[in-house]
Amino acid sequence: MIKFIRNFKKDDSGAITVDWVVLTAAVTGLAAIAYALIQGGTEGLADDVEAALSDSAISISTGDSNTTVGGIITGGSNGSGGN
Repeated sequence: MIKFIRNFKKDDSGAITVDWVVLTAAVTGLAAIAYALIQGGTEGLADDVEAALSDSAISISTGDSNTTVGGIITGGSNGSGGN
């Protein structure tokens, strides 16, 4: 039994696996922290984009000289530079 314990103590064949597990856990933890820090800003940005797009209209040009060129027209913008 003592010989088994001595051999077990000297054996380091699984050490690299432990290193990779610790490294992977650290990277996963850092990713979770980064997500938590970024989440609020991206949700706010997504809400702003949704609000801007919901107030927009799409203008389609039919080639007629009386129509405007196609594009997205945002709410309150008439091309004169003011709201």
